[in-house]
Amino acid sequence: MLLARTYPGQVSDETPLAGDLLVRIGAIMFLVGAAATLATVAPLFLGTDPLPSVFYGVCMLMGAGFVVAAAGVIRSALAQRRQMAAASPPSAPSAT
Repeated sequence: MLLARTYPGQVSDETPLAGDLLVRIGAIMFLVGAAATLATVAPLFLGTDPLPSVFYGVCMLMGAGFVVAAAGVIRSALAQRRQMAAASPPSAPSAT
């Protein structure tokens, strides 16, 4: 008997939200900037020659990645708020 294999492993049934891609890109930028920061600071403690100035520019990705990830979180929260507002029935006006 031959069984058909579909997909090895588990598949997520979650749909990506509006800001998920921005959060992932921001996290990658942050990690690259953090690695560059560690590489830039390491020669100070090891007593070796400093790295080229390009590394100091790459260190700026740490802050930029944080901003991009924060923008993704805000975008996701706003999309969820709009979705919840669209799903809830409008409230009846109160007679006062």
